[in-house]
Amino acid sequence: MSDSSIRIILKNVSKHFGKVRALDAVEIEFAPGSLTTLLGPSGCGKTTLLRLVSGLEEVSSGEIWFGDENVTHLSATRRDIGMVFQSYALFPHMTVEQNVGYGLGVLKTAPGEIRDRVREVLDMVAMDGYQQRYPNELSGGQQQRVAVARAMVLRPKVLLFDEPLSNIDSKLRRSMRDDIRRLQQASGITAIYVTHDQAEALAVSDEIIIMRNGMIEQKGPPQDLYHRPETSFVANFIGESNVVSGELKGTGENRKIIFGDAAIAVNDSMPVRDENGPIKLSLRPEVLEITQREETSPPNGLSGIIVQSAYMGPVIEYSIETQAGVLFTRAPVYAGQFKANDEVCVRIRPEEIILIPENGQDI
Repeated sequence: MSDSSIRIILKNVSKHFGKVRALDAVEIEFAPGSLTTLLGPSGCGKTTLLRLVSGLEEVSSGEIWFGDENVTHLSATRRDIGMVFQSYALFPHMTVEQNVGYGLGVLKTAPGEIRDRVREVLDMVAMDGYQQRYPNELSGGQQQRVAVARAMVLRPKVLLFDEPLSNIDSKLRRSMRDDIRRLQQASGITAIYVTHDQAEALAVSDEIIIMRNGMIEQKGPPQDLYHRPETSFVANFIGESNVVSGELKGTGENRKIIFGDAAIAVNDSMPVRDENGPIKLSLRPEVLEITQREETSPPNGLSGIIVQSAYMGPVIEYSIETQAGVLFTRAPVYAGQFKANDEVCVRIRPEEIILIPENGQDI
């Protein structure tokens, strides 16, 4: 983390558009030098939050702080931010060097310093040598690198990304997200990243904030959100999940989680409540193993019937009708292929079961 990295704090921030409440009393801290992703469905408030931090929108109530400075009512030009847009927004009549150095020129930086800083930042994004090219002579990935360089050359306190990879084809997206992560870590700039792509969020983030209906549903490191979702919504939104209803039964060593025809013994690592009764579980597709149906299903398995299969190259995706509901899973092609109406057993590893807290059961 750089010595110049700052903490961003939103205190009870709300934003209304007429009668529509886009953000509702949001309280967040973004750690200095971190990259935090805002993730959620369309209309959840993530882009509105980013625009409030940038100064492109005014808060309806609450405060925004950059370190010890209250920037709530400062304009975007006075907040010392860099922003990378979805559309790149490069000037088509300017060269790469002119595009990247434009902001420094506006600040009346000396020409020699502009050249040096432009070359330095283009080298960081692997675009040194492209100074005299125009945007129409660059690929989409190269244009995005130039857009990142233009934001970073100003050495801002805060770097904001508004769905920066949505216009790049899938083959380039992986390398670009790795580049953005590397550059952010190397610079130590506090960054906020908006995306609707879950894989992108998991790959680039120190922390992820899941948003829903203008509020924060859950916040934490990617691993926590994936393996310890606090609500059914988060379990379904991060990665893929089969959320099923079950019941806690029994006492002591005989206590079990029952769902469908499966009975999973409760062990010390499971954060289950003391009282028996209804419970919700999340079963990730990758932890379900499909085998041929046996005469008697094992206690950690569900009997099922294949209702659909889809060949996806390296894997086959299956939908399986079980007593716990229809489950989605996938299996490697080399494991063999089941077809519709095959009777199978879905084996479940107890340590991979995710228990959703009582207060987070609504989907």
